Amino acid sequence: MKILIVATHPDDEVLGCGGVIARHASRGDRVDVVVVTRGAPELYDENQVKTLRRELEAAHELLGVSAVHFLDFPAPKLDLVPAHELADALSGLFDSLQPAAAYIPHRGDLHSDHRAVFGAALVAARPIGKSPIHKVLSYETLSETEWSAPVAEDAFLPSVFIEISPFLEQKKLAMAAYRSQLREFPHPRSLLAVESLARLRGSTVGVQAAEAFQLIREIET
Repeated sequence: MKILIVATHPDDEVLGCGGVIARHASRGDRVDVVVVTRGAPELYDENQVKTLRRELEAAHELLGVSAVHFLDFPAPKLDLVPAHELADALSGLFDSLQPAAAYIPHRGDLHSDHRAVFGAALVAARPIGKSPIHKVLSYETLSETEWSAPVAEDAFLPSVFIEISPFLEQKKLAMAAYRSQLREFPHPRSLLAVESLARLRGSTVGVQAAEAFQLIREIET
């Protein structure tokens, strides 16, 4: 099976789907990750970008990611990018990779970049033509999803829970590889917060650890 993880920024894929990535890889599935953005040069120097991508490479090796694809749109400035350009870029990648399932950011995340990528990914994943995508799930990202406004349309209401008990340590190691992004607890981008959320989501469905998702669409044939 071919799986595509859509990450707005490096480390989103680990925070939201690190356990699921390792789970898919352990089953022999091909897991591709697309990173939509690159730090805008006026805000992030080249050394920062190179450091983050080295960390990404180490994290992906730990999880078993098959390949990563960079679209290099400017972060945090997706609000300045025409929506059709973002959707066209993702659509081209979806057409090329032909994934059976896609994991995308949550529409209600605090970061406007995440919101833009959610909309563009929905366009790319439309069930038209010969699209093989039979499942689209949105994931939660610590320090983005839980900080959104307390209004119904932004709420993350998980309806799918995937057990990651055997892969929780891999997820934590992969997050630890993102040294420049890691913080001390109680910051949500800490290893303790990552584990605590996985344990909470797991306890919701009676397992040791899980990742939670909102089901956007599933097609059974």
